[in-house]
Formats: sequence, structure tokens, C-alpha cells
Amino acid sequence: MKQFWSRRARNLTPYTPGEQPKVSNLIKLNTNESPYPPSQMVLSAMQAAVNEDLRRYPDPNSTSFCAAVAEAYGLQTEQVFTGNGSDEVLSLAFYALFDPEKTIRVPDISYSFYPVYADYYEVQRDIIPLNEDFTVPVERFFGAEGGVVLANPNAPTSIALSLGDIRRILEANPAVPVIIDEAYVDFGGESAVALIGEFPNLLVVHTLSKFRSLAGLRAGYAMGQADLIAALDTVKNSFNSYPLDRIALAGATAAIVDNSYFSAMAEKIRITRGRVTATLEELGFSVCPSSANFIFASHSTVAAQEIFADLRTYNILVRYWNEPRISNHLRISIGTDEEMDAFLAAVSEIIGKR
Repeated sequence: MKQFWSRRARNLTPYTPGEQPKVSNLIKLNTNESPYPPSQMVLSAMQAAVNEDLRRYPDPNSTSFCAAVAEAYGLQTEQVFTGNGSDEVLSLAFYALFDPEKTIRVPDISYSFYPVYADYYEVQRDIIPLNEDFTVPVERFFGAEGGVVLANPNAPTSIALSLGDIRRILEANPAVPVIIDEAYVDFGGESAVALIGEFPNLLVVHTLSKFRSLAGLRAGYAMGQADLIAALDTVKNSFNSYPLDRIALAGATAAIVDNSYFSAMAEKIRITRGRVTATLEELGFSVCPSSANFIFASHSTVAAQEIFADLRTYNILVRYWNEPRISNHLRISIGTDEEMDAFLAAVSEIIGKR
């Protein structure tokens, strides 16, 4: 029964998050979480924030968090916006920057929350197919009517656009917003933050869920020229003035400051990613060139859905979509070396039985 649902709610198709099963001894390689914990600096900052000040509202402007981001990227604090995870930041950006009567351009294979945001805010989409090798056809994103949204590196394909190609897209769309979602950029991509000073229409979105090991905290941020950030603030303060609590603000700020720890963890992930990729290729997989903390792979003879199902019998969870163009691919998050050794052993057995 949807008797009391609004027309808009009845017409929504919500995002489906990756499984979060409560199973012991599970090797969880399905949601691109970091296999390594947050730094001690982050944990200490959060523990210190658990005090009597919790009776007070948090800072609605996330001043310390914004200041840390600004310092880290060479920006001004008014060029930084924060929110309850990059999902909230992206949602507010869709509302703040895209008009329903104008069509935005998005890839056909990308983060599956983008069409949900577009439907939620009734924004029209021009869906651009990726090339056969899953690279972005850059020229097809020129001259967009209402804006452009790109994940870079892309998800679930793991492939990154060069900074030069991002520049070309920006130069070809001077009159509309261009959102670059950089959830995975710290694992091998080139950040577009360096272009913010040149392009007033550029919004770069980051999350603390991947590189900074804080998926459970829910904190994200956007960077752009002050006018774009003011639009996001206007929407945020019309929706929820306090998206980040005191404990989250303490942890998020420390996570930005303690960059050396997280850079070291990212290097470990990159090394493991290379080893896993090489082994999978020896087993007959084709693996997209990854600049993320996951890989996107398909086997030459064994169907992805079969491998996905068989891996579950080993208590190993990866991500599978039964959707056009990617139904024979698996997205595999990079775990610890021990987890990936178990994954590779299981995959080798599964392929061997075929």
C-alpha cells in the first residue's frame, strides 16, 4: 500500500547499497572499504570529543574540518563545503547546481547513485555510453545543456581520466557546472583540485570513506570557487544545518591532518592491487587498468555470476551487477594481503573446477 505516499516518493527507485551481512569470518570485498583502520590520531581525536560538550550543537559551519581541507589543498575555507558523507554532498550539489528543465550528461556505467539523485530532483539525463573498453568518450561530454557529472576514477570500472581530459571537458562547458567525484583519486588518479582556480564551474567531491578509512563515520566534502560553495551552503541550511556531529567533526579534521598515515596505507593497497591483478590475469581474467582501491574483472570462460555465487560458499563477498554491458564483470575491493590470498586461492579453485 502506498496510499499516503507522495507522487514523488511513489516514482522513486532507491539506490541499493552493497551488502553488509553480519556473518563471522567473512572476507568482505564488496563495498570498497579500506582494509586498514583509521590512524591513532583520528581515534584519539574522536575519543577526546566524547565529553560534556555533546550537550551543545556542533559547529554548523564545520570550521575546523573546512580549515584542514583548505590548508591541505591550498584553498580558502570559503572554497570548502562539508556534509554527512560524499553521498549527501553530491545530493545537495544536484539540487543546488542542476535545473530540472536542463539535461545533464552522465556516463551509462558509473556510480549508481547518480540516476537516483537525478530522479529525486527531477533532473533530466543525457546518458553517454562509455567506449567498449570502458574509457570515457571525452568529446561526447562537450557542450552539455545543464551540466556534467563524472566519477574519476570511475566506479565500478576503476579507470581514470587524465587531468588533461578533465580540462578539455571544463573548457568545452564554460556555462554549466561540472562535478568531478573523486572518491578514489588517492589510489592512483590525478585530482582536479588543481583546476579550481581556473574554472568557476568546477566542483570536486571527496569522501573520507575510502582513502581515509572512515566509511563508518559518514563525512565528505566538496571544493570549488566560493560561489559554488555558497549555493551548497544555501541548500544545506534549507535542509539540515548540522549534518556533522561533534565526534565526526573531530575525527574528520584529524583524518585530513594525518595524511602521511593514510598515504602509507594507500601505497600498501596499490602494491596488493598490482599483485592481485597479475595473478588474476594468469588465471584467464581481463582486468581493467585500475586507479582505485578495487579492480573490475571478467573471466574468459567462466561467467561472473557463477564466480560471484561460488565465492559466497567460501565466505567471500564481491560485487556483481546483472546489468547491460557489465553482467560478466566483478568488482573486487582490495583487502589485506591475507584476505586477497584467500580470495585468489578460492578463485583458482573455482576456475580449476571448470
